[in-house]
Amino acid sequence: MDTEAQHTERDRPSEAEERSRSVHFRRAACAVFRRRYALTGLACAVFLLLFAHFVIQPFQIPSRSMEPTLRTGDRVLVNKLAYRFGSGPGRGDVIVFDGTGSFVQEAPETNPVAGLLHGAAAALGLTEPADTDFVKRVVGVGGDRVTCCDKGGRVEVNGVPVDEDYLHPGDTPSQVPFDIVVPEGTLWVMGDHRSHSRDSRDHLGSPGGGMVPVDKVIGRADWIGWPLGRWATVHRAAAFRDVPEQAASASGDGAVRESVAAPGHARVPVAAGPGGRGVREPVAGQGGSHG
Repeated sequence: MDTEAQHTERDRPSEAEERSRSVHFRRAACAVFRRRYALTGLACAVFLLLFAHFVIQPFQIPSRSMEPTLRTGDRVLVNKLAYRFGSGPGRGDVIVFDGTGSFVQEAPETNPVAGLLHGAAAALGLTEPADTDFVKRVVGVGGDRVTCCDKGGRVEVNGVPVDEDYLHPGDTPSQVPFDIVVPEGTLWVMGDHRSHSRDSRDHLGSPGGGMVPVDKVIGRADWIGWPLGRWATVHRAAAFRDVPEQAASASGDGAVRESVAAPGHARVPVAAGPGGRGVREPVAGQGGSHG
């Protein structure tokens, strides 16, 4: 009897065993692939979040306040490095800022987990930003005297009338007259769609006087990234090119100016010193959504 042949026959795996091994191998390979795919996805998400946190963050426009420059639903790419190396926000820049303490006195309470998830989604431009984040155009920087309106109905910065060609068609520069001096380290900001923008004008009577601290600026909106048909660069407005660097009267000596009051509006004393925290009476705003 050929015992060697019998052993060979006995040691050969059955067809069922071969199928079982094949299925097990495929399952193991799929599991490894899924783990690698999950780790790759996680690494990409972490990279995007870090990139958005430190370099460029997508920001979804939530309202009409910046039309026609920015429309509701646009995703702008906010350059967070724009002001990191010495230069600060300039007149005509479109900026995104945290309005806590200026436009919003207290941040709304949220569930920590829900807040974290919303923050991550907002950082990737997948949902609307936090209620404390705003997008506006810089009209005045520290030391500027900003008034409205001159005989031609225009905003004046440091005595120079500004032809704001970026305004929404049919809008006036402001229905509420004002005369303010911007304290150093802060900004006076306004929306391009003035009749639908709650901006610095609406917070004249609030702590801070409607001024946005420079250190609350998140970044400069440099590009419209989505939808694709709207892709464009957001340039600094050229309307301010003839404005001198600083108003001669903005000495920062704590002098108080008073706005010119129109019929039906309050007169608002505005402090010229740092912080601008004089006592003010509310001014009638224009209402509408903000963003």
